[in-house]
Amino acid sequence: MARLSVNLNKIALLRNSRRTGVPDLRRFARIALDAGAKGLTVHPRPDERHIRAADVPMLAELMRPDRPAIEFNIEGYPDERLMQILRDNRPEQATLVPDAPDAFTSEEGWKLDPAQAALAAPAIAAMKALGCRVILFIDPDPAVIERARQAGADGVEIYTGAYAAAFRDGGHQSILDQIAATAADAQAAGLVVNAGHDLNLHNIPPLMRAVPFLAEASIGHELTADALEFGFAATVAAYAKALQ
Repeated sequence: MARLSVNLNKIALLRNSRRTGVPDLRRFARIALDAGAKGLTVHPRPDERHIRAADVPMLAELMRPDRPAIEFNIEGYPDERLMQILRDNRPEQATLVPDAPDAFTSEEGWKLDPAQAALAAPAIAAMKALGCRVILFIDPDPAVIERARQAGADGVEIYTGAYAAAFRDGGHQSILDQIAATAADAQAAGLVVNAGHDLNLHNIPPLMRAVPFLAEASIGHELTADALEFGFAATVAAYAKALQ
């Protein structure tokens, strides 16, 4: 059974298209938790196009009575801005992505070549000193696992965007096998195995069969799209059930 961590970025993106505060991010966070989510994920990008830095302490406080059983996951590029957000809010999990600040979305994982490793390793150590579990966002590539372990990460989040695209075209088995191989190597190395990007109610079941020890899936875009049709609470409950 994997935890569902609801990514609230798209709720915030919709809110930011007006100056009315609608939809209310706090209300939707509460609905997600009441509907069965075991965590909340935010990615406070520098341009604040969705989650804003000011949203993070509000969500941390909302979740406080339920933490650490319900986990707060903060994603981002390991710069000083993110470090300050982590110091101020002390999430249970920090997920590091190698995106440039102006990236459209997170579509590429850490390769951990010497230059990336020199950036990631000290950031990981500093984040672990804050009490965060540190997860590296990686491509489905078993070769990266030993580098992630050497960098000091507690786990990896395997990028599933390519899998989701292949699933739509009906040719996903080879990329799913690559995800499973990467996950198996990560588990053997003692790393936590998470997954995320474009997961939905159709492509989650094969993923869960391939990686039955998956710890967490962070899901936002597809969940929010389904919620437009089925309602937010019902959709969160359906995704939580799919990850069982």
